[in-house]
Amino acid sequence: MSNRKRIVLAGGSGFLGQALAGHLGKSGHEIVILTRTPRPRTDDAREVGWDGSAQGPWQEDLEGALAVINLTGKSVNCRYTAANRKEILESRVNSTRCLGEAIGSCRIPPPVWLNASTATVYRHTFDAAWDERGETEASGEAKDGFSVEVAWAWERALAEAATPQTRKVALRTSMVLGLSRNSVFPVLRRLTRLGLGGKLDSGRQFVSWIHELDYCRAIDWLLAHEELSGPINVTAPNPVTNAEMMRIMRGICGVPIGLPASGWMLEVGAFLMRTETELVLKSRRVVPGRLLRSGFEFRFAEIRQAFEDLNSNGGVSLGRGRY
Repeated sequence: MSNRKRIVLAGGSGFLGQALAGHLGKSGHEIVILTRTPRPRTDDAREVGWDGSAQGPWQEDLEGALAVINLTGKSVNCRYTAANRKEILESRVNSTRCLGEAIGSCRIPPPVWLNASTATVYRHTFDAAWDERGETEASGEAKDGFSVEVAWAWERALAEAATPQTRKVALRTSMVLGLSRNSVFPVLRRLTRLGLGGKLDSGRQFVSWIHELDYCRAIDWLLAHEELSGPINVTAPNPVTNAEMMRIMRGICGVPIGLPASGWMLEVGAFLMRTETELVLKSRRVVPGRLLRSGFEFRFAEIRQAFEDLNSNGGVSLGRGRY
């Protein structure tokens, strides 16, 4: 017998996956998490093993499921060595193809498939914000050629999947603000409290962001609204410059001064921290055009609201201690 309330969450062991599992689980859904290292859980979610590249017993949970949400992919917070580039690309493309094959073989396929993508696909800009109609291309100034190529390949794998009975959505997600150690908010707050919360390089680059609660609420909305398919920007409606974001963070933390970091300092720091400067220097000015036009309302439309909630209430809006 099919269970239309089951949601299969691939790559659900990370920050966003855990936030979603807790949020969707509270709504009465049965949550099945596909992960390389399944473990016993203290909540009602169930973890099932998969490697993201081959079919297996995990396919049984897709049969008659309400939805599939795929968040699988190696973190981009690393040095872009040849080995890391290969893993970043293949972890995204192969898992998407694998899920597409599994969904296509279902007798009763899930009616909707939400697949992660990235707002980095849009062109580096200091001008007008991009909605889903924006230009998707790389920029030599931002050094984002690899990241944009990954985004294209990721979405192409989703589009090419033969799943005629399943609505497909590409989640072009921006930076998600939460309290998990894998979220950027605790890092920014810690640096600010140490007096290092100044602008990065010129500070002109735009930052697109979304509070983790609004991210989860947007997923709810996309599951429910059958008219929405294709690329969807999952980001708050008011991106800010890096300089403004750090000014607000200093105010939240009660730290009046923050040392800025020049371009060469960022390059050195990125090397020492085993990451890439593209993550902080590309100007991502992206807005949620289709979400807004469909009637979605944000709880945290301004970054000050999001920072205050996470700093003062411990993210109480989403319910701490849930995972």
